[in-house]
Amino acid sequence: MTEEVTEEVTEEVTEEATEELMELTAVLAAPDAETVRRPITSGGTGTVVISRSRGRLVFASSGLPELPESRGYALWLMGPDGPRPAGLLDRRAGWTGGAGWSDSAIMRTFAALTLAAALLSATPATPAAAQTAAGPEAASVVPVQVTGAPAKRFNLIIMGDGYTEAEQDEFRADADRHLNVMWSIEPFKSYRNYVNVYRVDIVSGESGISCDPGLDAPRRTTPLSMGFWGRCNPDSVQRLITMDNAAATRYADLVTGTSAGNRQILALANSGTYGGAGGAYATASGSNSMSALISPHELGHSLGGLQDEYDYYQRGVPGGTYPGPEPSSAHHTLLTEQEMRDQRRKWWRWLGEPSESGGPIGRYEGGLYYTGGVWRPSAHSMMKTLGYYFDQVSREVMVQRITAKTMVIQDATPSDRPVGADRVLWVEPMRPVSHSLTTTWRVDGRDLPGDRDSLDLRTLGLSPGTHTVTATVSDPTAFVRDPAIRAAITRTRTWTVDTSITTPPDGTQPAFVSSTPTDRPLGRDDVVYVETTHPAATVPEVTWTLNGVRHTGTDLDLGELDLEPGTHTLTASLAGRSLTWTIDATGPATAYELSRPLARSGDTYVYNGPFTMRLTGDDDRDGHVVSESRVDGDGWFNYFGWPTSSKLPWTFSEQGTVIDSLVYGRLPRGRHTIEYRSIDAAGNYGAAGSFTVTTIAPPPACTRTLTGAHRGPLVVAGGVTCLDRAEVTGAVTVRPGASLVMTGGRITGALDAAGPGQVHLLGGRVDGALGVRGAATLTIVGADLRGAALLAGNAAAILSGSTVRGALACAGEPPADLGVPNTVKGGDACGDLPDRTGPDRTGPDRTGARETGRAGGTGGGAYEAVQHAGQ
Repeated sequence: MTEEVTEEVTEEVTEEATEELMELTAVLAAPDAETVRRPITSGGTGTVVISRSRGRLVFASSGLPELPESRGYALWLMGPDGPRPAGLLDRRAGWTGGAGWSDSAIMRTFAALTLAAALLSATPATPAAAQTAAGPEAASVVPVQVTGAPAKRFNLIIMGDGYTEAEQDEFRADADRHLNVMWSIEPFKSYRNYVNVYRVDIVSGESGISCDPGLDAPRRTTPLSMGFWGRCNPDSVQRLITMDNAAATRYADLVTGTSAGNRQILALANSGTYGGAGGAYATASGSNSMSALISPHELGHSLGGLQDEYDYYQRGVPGGTYPGPEPSSAHHTLLTEQEMRDQRRKWWRWLGEPSESGGPIGRYEGGLYYTGGVWRPSAHSMMKTLGYYFDQVSREVMVQRITAKTMVIQDATPSDRPVGADRVLWVEPMRPVSHSLTTTWRVDGRDLPGDRDSLDLRTLGLSPGTHTVTATVSDPTAFVRDPAIRAAITRTRTWTVDTSITTPPDGTQPAFVSSTPTDRPLGRDDVVYVETTHPAATVPEVTWTLNGVRHTGTDLDLGELDLEPGTHTLTASLAGRSLTWTIDATGPATAYELSRPLARSGDTYVYNGPFTMRLTGDDDRDGHVVSESRVDGDGWFNYFGWPTSSKLPWTFSEQGTVIDSLVYGRLPRGRHTIEYRSIDAAGNYGAAGSFTVTTIAPPPACTRTLTGAHRGPLVVAGGVTCLDRAEVTGAVTVRPGASLVMTGGRITGALDAAGPGQVHLLGGRVDGALGVRGAATLTIVGADLRGAALLAGNAAAILSGSTVRGALACAGEPPADLGVPNTVKGGDACGDLPDRTGPDRTGPDRTGARETGRAGGTGGGAYEAVQHAGQ
């Protein structure tokens, strides 16, 4: 603190100093007093002096515009918990003090006030506290998450465009949703504490952005001039949202302490149309069903420098063959796997491992907008298909880029001059959510045992003279394997220790300085931390209390404690003060809902066509819940509903659904296991559940369809006769080569088919005896057979989820029940039916070609949630 500040605060104070004034003076004189001076938005200058050890701050002003006697200036503290009134400024002295605040409140206030000058405002207050409506392009900065000084953090600045004053609540909701999804994705999830998040609320005079959704849509005048088609450029692509970067920079500059080197802008457009872009700044539509996934993808570009892994540029247009040399991109190559290993290049360290986005990490053709001639590490990942995670290769790069915008060692004992051997040295490392950084101490080239953030030199018994002490802080994350990146996230501090130097008393008392935020629940596997003052003569001892058990240290790994599900209270104590957290150790639950199947037994289902899945995540606490699913052990895929609307369920089908030249939900015919789970706002994963779906061949196309009542016998002599919920009174005979499809309805007589093409009994009831012999395809699912049933010599036969009230007899290979048992009441000569969906078990396709099998399903290749239409 400078003398100038002291004089500014005291020069107008009369001799009528009270105990409050003495307390304010004590703040000014505190050894850890820190000062920030900023212009006030209403005019004049404001100065904040804060002492974290004393838990107090002082605000002083000068040059404020004169106000009528009926009005005064109000001071507001803008912190992560929202604005808090701090009282009225004294009209004579122009200063006010803060008293009685908790350490945690002071810490959050300090982070907001001293590190974001845009939040420092003295507002003219009226007796009624009236506020006028903001005009177009008015903007305010709101700290969403402040974990430390901007100079020591990666600062994510989220701003909106095309949101009118009446739509600001929508912008806040859009920003929250984007953030909550981002916090569920690695490495953002683990490195959340490295990120300060500020929201810039910009009021637009017009709603929406330009050229949304097409070039024929209106051009709008908005603060950031955002627009689809690269701001209405017919030579661009529709989904590309760009903006006036200079305007975005001006708004970002409102967040004091941030700069191009330590921040990233993410701009959300007031639009429900799919789109975004990643360049110097990232953009995304705010409210599209997939927009919260566009954000991390575009941050992969803007922050991570990652390239697209699409094999097209314009949707629906194949990308051709890559013509260039070895790409500079970390996740594209021309090398074979063996060449990568031999040359130790690209992602050779990850080859063969299960990819975080599904399948093994290897070499998959397509990327950089080319269909062939270039290869990527995974079949699908965040940079190719929205909804999947970053794979290990991209995740490693993202860790490097996030940490590069922070300070691995936030602070340390000053090392610019020799220190005495009678004191404590300390470092303050960064604090990931998922793990702790490691601090290794070395004295005169000799490593000391243990991992600690402080070193009491008095315990070393140093010989007279000078010595060299080094602290190395490293990140042991398993996300990094490249030694160059490992070195980039490792930092050292070196001190010269001179035993002839005596360290004078510094008067610093043990106290909390900052911590894991206490205003939101902790996850059950989080690492929670506190940071303290650093007296030269002592190492502050923090005591953690959880479920009656005490722990010590500056951090506590909850994942090592194996907490029981439920809510727990954690307390950290130091020098008579304490901080308290709530731990949410209960993961969210996830429910699934499927469209009506042909047959079901428990969590096993049978379909012969498209079906839908809706996932609903539920938690015992407020906050956004992210649900996801995976098919046949593939990568977890974010459940965002359906691309056209988040309110619609996901659709699986054999051919998939083509939307804007992308294919969604293509599920090969056969047996599939679908797992599902959710992640709550505290970062807890819920227990994964699963269900099994078997998809079988659909019935052939009808050449004749009967509905309603049909009296008398029915003979199917050729073609495909479909009984669509028909009521047939009499026997039904199917001649050789002819096919019958019965969907619901009832046959009161017998059904006899000798040498038919295909017979499909899907639901419905047959009162008489059933005899099917030598059918090319026989499918009986969910049917009610009231008489005896004889099934002989049928290929690819299925009898699943049906009831046979008479005797059941089989000759030749028995039919399959697909895991959904039948009920046989009149005697069963077939025995236990097999549960199989392997090769040649689901019948021929419409061209007559039979399918080939693979683990987890048959035919059509592996499932991929989203594919290019040409794949």
